[in-house]
Amino acid sequence: MRVHRRALLAPAVAAMVLATASPALADDPTPTPTETVATTPPDQPEESDLEEGAPETDAPAPSDSMNYPDMPDGRGCDQGWYYHPTSKTKDYHKGVGAEQANYNGTSRTAKSSFTSEVTGTVGIAYTGELNVKGNVAVAEISSKFGVTVSASLTAKIGNTIAVDTPSRKTTYARYGVFRLKSYGYSQYVYVNCGKGSKKNVTIYTPRRVGWAIWEK
Repeated sequence: MRVHRRALLAPAVAAMVLATASPALADDPTPTPTETVATTPPDQPEESDLEEGAPETDAPAPSDSMNYPDMPDGRGCDQGWYYHPTSKTKDYHKGVGAEQANYNGTSRTAKSSFTSEVTGTVGIAYTGELNVKGNVAVAEISSKFGVTVSASLTAKIGNTIAVDTPSRKTTYARYGVFRLKSYGYSQYVYVNCGKGSKKNVTIYTPRRVGWAIWEK
């Protein structure tokens, strides 16, 4: 059966399966495969990608409304920006390379095979004022939620997946990286332990490499 690419023209689909890449080619460690049924292809958020080594901004000017706690030992605080995760939602898929599709025109269930054709690295994306470097946010998110996330993951060329396509149905496939969506805030702490205002952040951190598969 010939596998071909084509753009997804209609938003309505019957089901979607989120499949982890095969252990031989996926980035280590390989996560446990998961499956999720949905009615649309996986979302690809359009948040700004985090550039390597950024951001870290200057200290905001102190204000009269800041909290100045008592410091009986006189040691003060380590001055700088801090990131505090507050909640998480789900994984969103960021595709690498072109979407692929295969139509089964027979009267029986057929096997569709898809192979990734490019290599690409997916990093952190966010909205709001992050104000800390990506690896700092990753460490805080991992610790807060007990999950493994990274500053970036690479989806590699040559990874193959085979799935069943029902009769008269089209299976769609997209290879890439699943990123965990979470919320938090950046806050500046001064040497006297005063704290600046909270800067809300929505952040997507790479979690695992894999295929997004759906059909209609």
